[in-house]
Amino acid sequence: MADTPPVPSRIAALPSWLLGRAAARGRTLVATALAEQGMKMWHHAVLSAVAEVGPVAQAELGRSLAIDPKDMVGILNDLQADGLVTRAPDPADRRKNAITVTRDGVRRLRRCELAADRANDELMAGLEPAERDRFVALLRRIAHPAPE
Repeated sequence: MADTPPVPSRIAALPSWLLGRAAARGRTLVATALAEQGMKMWHHAVLSAVAEVGPVAQAELGRSLAIDPKDMVGILNDLQADGLVTRAPDPADRRKNAITVTRDGVRRLRRCELAADRANDELMAGLEPAERDRFVALLRRIAHPAPE
């Protein structure tokens, strides 16, 4: 089996390339950790958001996480089938569904959070605590630039 050729130095020095590689490694670590808890990444994101802000309207949840409405329906169907969330008419607007996390959902979420934290610790293991804090702060500025 042939060795993988090195990435050209010009490409390997690009911040966008490095961010992409780091993101891919992080996704792999977290996805593996969540899979061990019986959870997919988008399912975890939705469950976490519902636990934090629920009960929440299904459409609002999708917009806040930038998930296509058709995909959101599938994710919520899966979470509901697993007994992790409930959907009921929103008391404020009966035309909408309000999503609420169940006790089982809270328990699963806690296990997933611990697993994801361990995976993120592994991702950041090469950095000192102060470097981790600074790195995350810089990533926030890159991901959400201030308006000019």
